[in-house]
Amino acid sequence: MSVAKEKFTQISPAEFFKKNPELVGFTNPARALYQTIRELVENSLDATDVHNILPVIKITIELKDEEKQIYRINVEDNGIGIPPQYVPYAFGQVLYSSKYVYRQTRGMYGLGVKAAVLYSQMHQDKPVEVVTSPLNSKRIYKFKIKIDITKNEPIILERSSISNVNNWHGTSVTIYIYGDWIRSKQKIYEYLKRTYIITPYAEIIFKDPEGNVVYYPRITTTIPKPPQEVKPHPHGVDLEMLKGMIAQQKTNMTIKEFLIEGFQSVGEVTAQKVLELANINPEKKIHDLTEQELVVLMNTLKKYEDFRPPTADSLSVIGEELIELGLKKIFNPEFVSAVTRKPKVYQGHPFIVEAGIAYGGSIPQAKEPIVLRYANKIPLVYDEKSDVVWKIVEEIDWKRYGIEGDQYQLVVMVHLCSTKVPYKTAGKEVIGDVEEIEKEIRNAIMEAARKLRLYIAEKRKEEEAKKKLITYLKYIPEVSRSLAVFEVANKEDVVKLNSIVNEIQTKLLELVSKRLELKDILEYAKQVKVESE
Repeated sequence: MSVAKEKFTQISPAEFFKKNPELVGFTNPARALYQTIRELVENSLDATDVHNILPVIKITIELKDEEKQIYRINVEDNGIGIPPQYVPYAFGQVLYSSKYVYRQTRGMYGLGVKAAVLYSQMHQDKPVEVVTSPLNSKRIYKFKIKIDITKNEPIILERSSISNVNNWHGTSVTIYIYGDWIRSKQKIYEYLKRTYIITPYAEIIFKDPEGNVVYYPRITTTIPKPPQEVKPHPHGVDLEMLKGMIAQQKTNMTIKEFLIEGFQSVGEVTAQKVLELANINPEKKIHDLTEQELVVLMNTLKKYEDFRPPTADSLSVIGEELIELGLKKIFNPEFVSAVTRKPKVYQGHPFIVEAGIAYGGSIPQAKEPIVLRYANKIPLVYDEKSDVVWKIVEEIDWKRYGIEGDQYQLVVMVHLCSTKVPYKTAGKEVIGDVEEIEKEIRNAIMEAARKLRLYIAEKRKEEEAKKKLITYLKYIPEVSRSLAVFEVANKEDVVKLNSIVNEIQTKLLELVSKRLELKDILEYAKQVKVESE
């Protein structure tokens, strides 16, 4: 009996993700429409605010084929644009990206828009259309591109350019997607609203397939400090990363020079100590290191405890001011607070947690708080209850912070920024349970909640004082009139009598206000309709 032999083959990254679109969020037509909008908007924001350009983003969804449910999606921005030589690869080659650097970016995997292009090609034959003009370019470049799935290479169907007479800069991308607007409508609107909450410096215009136009106006010109590219930290190194860094070095420098130039937090003294612990000659050339020496060096770098913590220059926070501004604009609460924590580290990667809390006002009552999750300024809309943020929010005893009953008028917002966000899936919707990060998220929420507790305590104290005031106010007019009678010799002098009554009443109100620690008591007295007679 003959035994069949296994057949081994190789597929390209493009073919792999074409066969497994669910890995990058394209699980069904509704999710595909949402995911495409999200990827394009993220690229637009990275092309604008990261480069200190106030974003203007225009988004249009049109139904082009009702029978096949093909939608035309166009997203245009006023960003830095893309040099024409990179356009085919940026849209036509999977795992090609400008984001493989040690700094915070919205996208991480070099998939994003290419995953949308692959999904587009699976269901219809129109290419992705790209119009772009880099800053200060005299030309506007136009491309029509597909992906060669077998080779993972761009197929340029059309390429042209025209004169840039209006000095426009930015990028416009058009993709045709098999989608489901009805099922994705709520998520897309929610995504754009949550994006605007943390980018109130952006101007966003959205036209949906039903012809509705939503305009989010810019309400501030303050842009968060952009992240800076930095060197890797030694604690975040692994063996393959170490080999890759050495392979990229064209000169055969010494291992000591390599450590100093290749990593942050490593100076001459530190490099010498590390190499002594690893028992490696500091003058040995990097390309002469053996496999065993590389393993020892990697383990030494990971275990050495005297490195300075990673710099936070690679991160860009939203900031307390913008968080509060965005929450006020969207929810119109009676109270809002925000917290930006100090940088922390996990696995050699810096991270910062921010939290915002909005309470009362126009926030609708619900059985649980509204939770807004963000990672590297990306709103996370799907799979909410699987996220570590939800776990923490549900574990917090909100009664400790003054929130009574089983109805909440509460918004809890959390933003995690890092050079390595621990997503549970490649779809980038759920933050995983990492002990260091979970602790910081909890501390950030609780710190913001303590401000809420003080506000609610002050509010209740004032309400109690006002209840007492109402009781006092019932008697103040009569007491004032009785005291005034002793001051006026001629009881028929009504004008003088009323003047003294008013004067005594004002002084009594001031005494009561000091006693009850109430401000603007005269205004409040008018509100409860206590009138002088």
